[in-house]
Amino acid sequence: MAASLPELLLPWFDEHARDLPWRRPGTTPWGVLVSEFMLQQTPVSRVAPLWTEWLARWPTPSALAAAPQADVLRAWGKLGYPRRALRLHAAATAIAEQHGDVVPADLDALLALPGVGAYTARAVLAFGYRRRAPVVDTNVRRVIARVVHGAGDAGPARTTADLADAEALLPAGDAEAARFSAAMMELGAVLCIAGTTPRCGGCPALHECAWHANGRPAYTGPARAVQRYAGTDRQVRGRLLDVLRGAPGPVERTALDVVWSDAVQRDRCLLSLLEDGLVEQLDDVRFALPGQA
Repeated sequence: MAASLPELLLPWFDEHARDLPWRRPGTTPWGVLVSEFMLQQTPVSRVAPLWTEWLARWPTPSALAAAPQADVLRAWGKLGYPRRALRLHAAATAIAEQHGDVVPADLDALLALPGVGAYTARAVLAFGYRRRAPVVDTNVRRVIARVVHGAGDAGPARTTADLADAEALLPAGDAEAARFSAAMMELGAVLCIAGTTPRCGGCPALHECAWHANGRPAYTGPARAVQRYAGTDRQVRGRLLDVLRGAPGPVERTALDVVWSDAVQRDRCLLSLLEDGLVEQLDDVRFALPGQA
């Protein structure tokens, strides 16, 4: 490349980055960790207001750890995938008890926390501690696939290779590397988007992009599964949880039965909520959020 990606992306990011609350000065590593849990498979627009409410209510890991799980699930609301809320609560408990209420700044210690995987651990290091760490999500993989490798998309995840690709592009300095990781994610989220209509005209790396130089060939690799929602177990689970979150205390089975007409699917979903620890059965007819009895 005539110019390195950091040289191209960092000035663009400084001028065009979205004003996201967890990017603002003063955000703690705990705030970053909360944002990363919330952002998993969830649009930024839905996360931003809820993140602000959570940090005001639970500004430290110990504050969240002390909260009843029922309150945590209620506060999670309709953010989706509510098991994330319980995993975040478990991570907060571990941080409070094992790390002096401070989110660890060590990769292995982060990976040992409940619900924290390879991406989230490195995101906390980069965005919470401004460390040099390769942060690889779907957006970053797509940018690298196009700009560096000339492919229309990244294809199936290859954790080791993907991390190596991102590592090779990082500037040497911690702070600059952290900003570059954020810039790569931003580029993939707002310009180098998935599908056939990326916004190449505004891309700061357009003239160094191998995919653009190759004539933007179509992606011919394995197709990603499209997630539907209507009629799925995920929708049924959400409706059952809505009843429990909206009740001041335990509810009777009849209140749950009316939310979905397919009794077999409804029972399967209720059982899965019980197995996941999102719901507790108090007796033959009463159900509640965890610790709500």
